[in-house]
Amino acid sequence: MSGSFSSRVIGTAPRVLVVDGSKVVRQLIARVLKAELPEAEVVGAGSGAQARELLDGGAFDFITIALRLPDVDGLELARHVRESAAQAYVPIVVVSGDVDDRLHNRTLGEHVTDYFDKSLGFQALAEFIRGYVRPQDSAEGEVLYVEDSRVVALATRRILEKHGLTVRHVISAEDALALLETAKEQGRVGADIVLTDVSLKGELTGGDLLERIRRDYGYGKGRLPVLVMTGDENPANQAALLRAGANDLVEKPIEEKLLMTKLLFQLRVSQHLREHGEAA
Repeated sequence: MSGSFSSRVIGTAPRVLVVDGSKVVRQLIARVLKAELPEAEVVGAGSGAQARELLDGGAFDFITIALRLPDVDGLELARHVRESAAQAYVPIVVVSGDVDDRLHNRTLGEHVTDYFDKSLGFQALAEFIRGYVRPQDSAEGEVLYVEDSRVVALATRRILEKHGLTVRHVISAEDALALLETAKEQGRVGADIVLTDVSLKGELTGGDLLERIRRDYGYGKGRLPVLVMTGDENPANQAALLRAGANDLVEKPIEEKLLMTKLLFQLRVSQHLREHGEAA
């Protein structure tokens, strides 16, 4: 997963390319995007060939691609975008309604920036895209941050606090579990989101922490989102973290914009679910 972004300066009217074989889906995405980003120019393409023509005609600030297109595989189109100098760093997000094996196994390839599960809804997709092209300057929420490297923790904490988040930093999974246990005894969850490294000092890893949050505490992805930071590029190991209940992964070394986009998106989804009583 790449953390690179378009070299095109985003002005007052970001250009978004929506590539999907369904005209209805393209119209739905365009409608909610215009509501979320009224100034955005949303351009639709129903095939890989049409998308290539549009890409040759000008740069975009964000591209969504369906995995299955009438004439080409979505990942092949992503590769074509990366080979175009003008689009080399644009965020490319695969939008899938049925998170198939390639998504589940993290085999999307190096050309895709991120992926979005369409089952979360098009409104959530609009907010997700806004996180890239119009990131929030500030946010609210308490982050339980688990990192044993003092240098990494200092840098990352500054990023989080700069965006207005409250950070509770601990250096081990054991410390995080103790904090969550105390909060549970007081009738609280203990945080709005958990951000944890995989490799930690002590007997428990970040993966162990994730497993206990989901299994022992029974906090689902909506109740307590968990974002896992990892330097392991092995798709099988990344897939194991997702199967264990991670909301998403952030590859190390951390890129600020990508980290904040993912973290703020998970906070918004969790808040939405809690407000509607849907958080497990």
